[in-house]
Amino acid sequence: MPETSRALPRRALRSRAWPAALVLALALTGCGTTSERSPTAPAPATTPAATASPGGGSDPAARAGLTREHLRVDGRTRRYLLHRPATGTARLRPLVIAFHGRGSDPEELRAQSRLAEDARARGMLIAFPEGLHQGWGAGTRPTRQRPDPDLDVRFAEALVDELVRTERADPERVYAVGFSNGGSMALRTAAQRPDLLAGAAAVSGQLPSGPAAVRPAGPVPVMIVYGAEDPVRPLGGWPSPPPDPVEPITPTLSARASAQAFATAGGAGRPVTTAGKGYDRTVWRLKGSPATVQLLVVHGGGHTWPGSDLTPPDGFGPTSRALDATDTILAFFEDARGGHRTGTR
Repeated sequence: MPETSRALPRRALRSRAWPAALVLALALTGCGTTSERSPTAPAPATTPAATASPGGGSDPAARAGLTREHLRVDGRTRRYLLHRPATGTARLRPLVIAFHGRGSDPEELRAQSRLAEDARARGMLIAFPEGLHQGWGAGTRPTRQRPDPDLDVRFAEALVDELVRTERADPERVYAVGFSNGGSMALRTAAQRPDLLAGAAAVSGQLPSGPAAVRPAGPVPVMIVYGAEDPVRPLGGWPSPPPDPVEPITPTLSARASAQAFATAGGAGRPVTTAGKGYDRTVWRLKGSPATVQLLVVHGGGHTWPGSDLTPPDGFGPTSRALDATDTILAFFEDARGGHRTGTR
C-alpha cells in the first residue's frame, strides 16, 4: 500500500509564470522533450499527515487535503500526489487520475489546471502521478528510456486498485485526464483499458501513431480539448516528428482522427458539430449508450490549458479564456458516470 509522508498546503499556485528560457528548442522538439517544462515549484511548507492504516482503515476525513504518496509497482517506487475531498467520505467517491506533461510534474499540472480545487468541490478524489524521467510512455514502441512500453499502463492500473482499496474510490467512476504527453497517456489508458475507466480526457494530447500506435480496444467516453493554433504539436497531428537527442518524439494522429478512433471503437454514428463561443464542439454518440466522444477545438488556442491562470512560455501560443477546460472536463466525467462500460474489472 502507499505510504503517506507529508501533507501539502491547499493553496492554489495559480499566479506563477512559465519562463520562456525553458522552451529554447521548441520548434524542433515539440512535446517530445523537456521544452514544455515549467519552473520547479518551490518546496512548500509541510505539516505532518495522518498515516494510513493497513487496508486504508484510517478515516479519510482526517486526511483530507493534499499529501505525497508512493506505491511499489514492478519493483519500482512510483510517486503521486493525492487530493482527498473533505466531504462525502462515507460513500464511494469518483476518482480522477491526472497525468502531467513531459518535462513537468504533478505540482505543475495541479497549478496549471486547478483540478484539485475543482475536483474537491465535486467530492472527487484526484491523484497526480509522477512520470519516470518526467514523462509518460504514451506510445507502444520501446525506447532506450522506456524499454518496457507498458510500464505506465500497469502503474495506472495499480494506482486505481490501490485507491479503490484504501480510499473508497468507486471502481465504476474512475477517470483519466492529462495535458500534452500526459493527455496522450490518458488516451492510451482509455484505449487499452476501457474496462478500467468510465471516461477520459486530453488537453493538447493525441493518440500515438506509426510504430508506437495505440488503437482503442472498446467503447469509452472521451473528450479531447485542442487549440486550433497549437504551435507545439499541431491540431492536424505529427506523423513524422524530427529526431530528438533526449528521447524520441512520438508521432501522433490528428486531434480529430484521435477522437474518431474512439468513436469507431464505440460504434458511433455520424458526428454533429456545433459552434460555441470561442470553440467548436464535435460530438459522436456511442452505440446503445447516452455516452459520447467529443472534440472541442478552441479558436486561437495554443499548446495550453484553456482557462488556466498560468502564463505560458513564449512559443506555446495563447491561453483561451473562452473555455474553462477543467470545469468542462469534470462535468463531462460526471455526465459519463453510469454510461457505457465494457465489462467488470
